[in-house]
Amino acid sequence: MNKKKICCIFNYGSHYRASIYKLMDQEFKCDFYIGDKLPGSIKKMDYNSLIGFKKKLKNIILFGNFYWQAGAIKAVLKPYKHIIMDGEPYCISNWIILILAKLLGKKTYPWTHAWYGRETKTKKIVKKYFFGMAHHILLYGDYARDLMIKEKFPPKKLSCIYNSLDYDTQLSIRKELITTTIFSEYFKNNNPNLIFVGRLTTVKRIDLLIKAIALLKTKPKIYNLIIIGDGEKKEELIKLADEHHLLKNIWFYGSCYNEEKLSELIYNSDLCVSPGNIGLTAMHVMSFGTPALTHNNFPFQMPEFEAIINEKTGLFFEYENYFSLAEKIEFWFSLKIDRNLIRNNCYEIIDTKYNPHIQIRVLKNILLNNFNL
Repeated sequence: MNKKKICCIFNYGSHYRASIYKLMDQEFKCDFYIGDKLPGSIKKMDYNSLIGFKKKLKNIILFGNFYWQAGAIKAVLKPYKHIIMDGEPYCISNWIILILAKLLGKKTYPWTHAWYGRETKTKKIVKKYFFGMAHHILLYGDYARDLMIKEKFPPKKLSCIYNSLDYDTQLSIRKELITTTIFSEYFKNNNPNLIFVGRLTTVKRIDLLIKAIALLKTKPKIYNLIIIGDGEKKEELIKLADEHHLLKNIWFYGSCYNEEKLSELIYNSDLCVSPGNIGLTAMHVMSFGTPALTHNNFPFQMPEFEAIINEKTGLFFEYENYFSLAEKIEFWFSLKIDRNLIRNNCYEIIDTKYNPHIQIRVLKNILLNNFNL
């Protein structure tokens, strides 16, 4: 019989979650049951790197966004006291897990975005039933927590666990970073350098960024732009840059998965601009000392937008408005804040909030102190 007390049931193990899962593996001796794949999933971590990995679950698409995790229910029936799970209402087996756990006296902890602020009346009702069955809810950010409190969820039932990347590796790289001439050598100028890191997809709205740079050029305020990533919009964006006569000021770098090279590009940039939702990019660029600019329509953002503190670690522009985007880019550089101070501001938010060690501390507080694990 398995005497472990914590069972983790996740829909997918993204590679960026490896650090926190490994720490949970070490600290809590968890058993892990993780889904094999989902549509649109990013790179998967090596599940076998977890000592407590028990089974790969099969995610079966039912219809639309709804799916079932084959094998998840069996895990709940084993003698675990606590179940940390994905808080995804579209996963039908998650509903069964919550119901069964309640009947069996087990405690459940959905780890989730939970509330976006754009829910319809029907979605609000569904989510209230779903999350109402959980013992405690682990949230990616304070924005969602505040929204749930307004929806009458008890504050003591809501904890912010935030998000993290491979913090320890990035920290060791950060300590060795220095200013280089990588951009002045490539562009043959000393203009301010903007950077985007991510997939070149429709939702990222890189077209707005190119239009904003073209608008600034008429002032004239000339900026360089480094676009790191690939995707279906690449050729369209190159064409747009050409139409605005910006190709000599835009470096379509392509995909890069080498963290040392990425760190040099990010560290030497002045500002990261993510016109669509920013997500993990905010943590990535701030880990290497670069502030971020993204849109202000928070119901359509990812939780990591909270890492942006106005005029300290970045700025927000008016949603889908490239005139506002251009204005905010210009405003950021008009502040003339010492670059090293900005770097330290970015480091501070990552070191105190967005890393796996902070996440483990949150989990320990909930599991050990509150529930005598």
